Amino acid sequence: MKTLTLLRHAKSSWDDMAMRDFDRPLNARGRRAARTVGREMRRLGLNFDQVLASPAVRVIETLHDVEEGYGRELGTRFDRRIYLASAELLLEIAQGANEGASSLLLVGHNPGLENLALLLTSDGSLRAEVAAKYPTGTLAEMTFSIDDWAQLERGAGTLTRFIRPRDLDPELGPEEDS
Repeated sequence: MKTLTLLRHAKSSWDDMAMRDFDRPLNARGRRAARTVGREMRRLGLNFDQVLASPAVRVIETLHDVEEGYGRELGTRFDRRIYLASAELLLEIAQGANEGASSLLLVGHNPGLENLALLLTSDGSLRAEVAAKYPTGTLAEMTFSIDDWAQLERGAGTLTRFIRPRDLDPELGPEEDS
């Protein structure tokens, strides 16, 4: 059994329109959402054997605040390929995860994460929620009846969690997403 968790970066700032996309930081609401999601991850007892993330500033800041709420460091490895990656590339990255890891956390961006969740799952009410919208700061967890990450394939996963910041704190949702 393998568990793949996807975390979209929290809400970023658009205050400086001249700033490169890669360098955009989180806004205050995003920082609060990331800490809130981190506390929920701790409450649920979520653990990850491997964490791979985009090196974009908003992802780095999301992880910092998630770790603050979670209460410990995640041991993240940054991979430039994850920055704005397609679902297909994210699938290849997940298929190459450490053989001994039973749980993998990928932290990155949309539309890649949303499309990957839809690609890997086939039905269920949580999947319909992902299809409707995968907001910033949201965590999606999927399980697979496989022994090796290389066996990940389309439609083979079961979406077991879809946690939006607004589900944890109504003041964190909905608003225009970035």
